[in-house]
Amino acid sequence: MTHRTWRIGLTGGIGSGKSTVAGFLARRGAAVIDADAISRGLTAPGGRAIEAIIRTFGHVMLGPDGAMNRQAMRERIFNDPHAKLQLEHIIHPLVSQITAEEAQAALQSGYRVLVFDVPLLVESGDRWRKQVDRVIVVDCDTETQKQRVMARSGLASEEVERIMAQQATRSQRLACADAVLVNQGLSFDELDAQVAQLATDFGL
Repeated sequence: MTHRTWRIGLTGGIGSGKSTVAGFLARRGAAVIDADAISRGLTAPGGRAIEAIIRTFGHVMLGPDGAMNRQAMRERIFNDPHAKLQLEHIIHPLVSQITAEEAQAALQSGYRVLVFDVPLLVESGDRWRKQVDRVIVVDCDTETQKQRVMARSGLASEEVERIMAQQATRSQRLACADAVLVNQGLSFDELDAQVAQLATDFGL
């Protein structure tokens, strides 16, 4: 019997627990393709996007290690909305290319459930929506998001609020969801139980 292939888009606001859910799905046999990790790799020292970033923004956007200075870029984008479009024009085609390469490799390795872990899936409009069969949103309230991010990153409350303001709203994410995992006040085991229940829909 031939089993169908599922392409799942997994998203959630910063601090929602999306990466934890991705890990649970991977342990159940899904191939997880992490768009954020791909993007970070592109802007790491020697990454494929570094040359274009220097051409567009200058060496001032590089840190001492040769990676893109993420804090400096956040400041630039906050003060110049056009800079966000310029950066996306560099990053998005490369992310799409590497994502396609990783998906093809996963299929050739026998995976039949591909989970695309995409922080800004909703913000990208149809670009991601048309590539996946289902969208799973990991959800929690905004105060929980903020407290989690502050605890793990050491960023100030105002900085976290700025990052959150540049993402889709909670209601926008929920409006795009085919399934919602509510990660509010749960233990890891309780969240994993939610994931397990949902994973059966995809044969995991």
